[in-house]
Amino acid sequence: MRCVLSSAPSVALTLLLALVGCITEPPSDSNGSMAFVGATIIDGTGRPPMHNGVIIVRDGRILDVGPASAIAVPTGATQTDVSGMTIVPGFIVSHAHLSDVQGLESGHYDEANLLSQLQLYSRYGMTAINSLGGDGTIAVALRNAQDETLNRARVTIAGEVVIGDTVEEAVAIVDKNVHLGVDLIKIRVDDNLGSTAKMTPEIYRAVIERANDKGLAVASHLYYLEDAKDLLNAGTGFLAHSIRDQEVDDEVIELLKEKNVCYCPTLTREVSTFVYESVPAFFQDPFFSKEVDPAILKQLSDPERMRHVANSKAAWEYKKALEQAKVNLKQMADSGVMIAFGTDSGPRARFQGYFEHMEMELMAAAGLTPMQIVKSATGDAARCLGYKEIGTLEVDKWADFIVLSADPLLNIKNMRSIESVWIAGNRVPEKGLSSY
Repeated sequence: MRCVLSSAPSVALTLLLALVGCITEPPSDSNGSMAFVGATIIDGTGRPPMHNGVIIVRDGRILDVGPASAIAVPTGATQTDVSGMTIVPGFIVSHAHLSDVQGLESGHYDEANLLSQLQLYSRYGMTAINSLGGDGTIAVALRNAQDETLNRARVTIAGEVVIGDTVEEAVAIVDKNVHLGVDLIKIRVDDNLGSTAKMTPEIYRAVIERANDKGLAVASHLYYLEDAKDLLNAGTGFLAHSIRDQEVDDEVIELLKEKNVCYCPTLTREVSTFVYESVPAFFQDPFFSKEVDPAILKQLSDPERMRHVANSKAAWEYKKALEQAKVNLKQMADSGVMIAFGTDSGPRARFQGYFEHMEMELMAAAGLTPMQIVKSATGDAARCLGYKEIGTLEVDKWADFIVLSADPLLNIKNMRSIESVWIAGNRVPEKGLSSY
């Protein structure tokens, strides 16, 4: 049986046609389309994997996707045989930073350095990042230049982190960010383990109100359970870190679900505070070292520097906090809270790209399944951030995806088996040494 349709069917219709034995009539002209044929496709929606799948890409977007039995490759299309491989959507990092760091040195907020970071993220399969603070006009320009020619990670921005000792000071930063053209607002509600003053409820409520009036959600940096509850009641739209002071309770879980707010664990943020007390084992990992200047590793391995970290009271507190964060992540996920994949990578020694893979493995150690982790970094992350055109492999969305040689649902470490990364249908260039 052959069914002739005037246009490409939806994913649902494609699957129905396959069940009844139909196959869509191939277009007579490929118009530069590409076909990726034979892979297992994990589409980011949480649906079961699609075996022997086909993805058709044209003009940077997904023209069609489905099982080979239901998808006809356009005549003249460039075909890529990915049999035996797995395709997943490009990963979205809900909490990261485009920073002024180069190596371990600040002061390099320029286009070349920001592009280098976006390229580095993309080579590790992170095809979109939400930069939560420190962003300026250069990042705005990069955010605005995201079309079918793109071959580095996408970015959305929060601008300047909102702080201030008065309502007037804090609200003025919100207005400044609105003028810059940010995608959301970021606040800090944290006393850094009691060492600094914390933003008061009066101030953060005013900030959230002003931001929401301007049509912007507020992402809240936090640490404590009680602050999380008050921020949720005040209208924050995103919890940008784990609750780490104590076990989460039913009240905060119900608030998150009732208000449809996502929870971003950033477990590697804690790791970065103590891991350099000695030479980390990952310094010997080729998946890490291929992208890092050896001079940076030498600096981090300096005995005096390591002694300073080992003797840091804060580092030991954050090491304990990591264990609490893992317990809370598992409870949140089991309770149906939407988890948004994120790391807080970008500051010194929080290595972009590699720390995202470390985060996946920590999430697995906390008890999440590989499918939960993949979904948190694809379809769920897109929903959490309001992204409409990426996150899942569906018709009309941007063709942002990763081709893997091993199945990540068998072991999340298989996310390292990257054969190629594609953004807007463009293959991300491979590169050896990065400046970060």
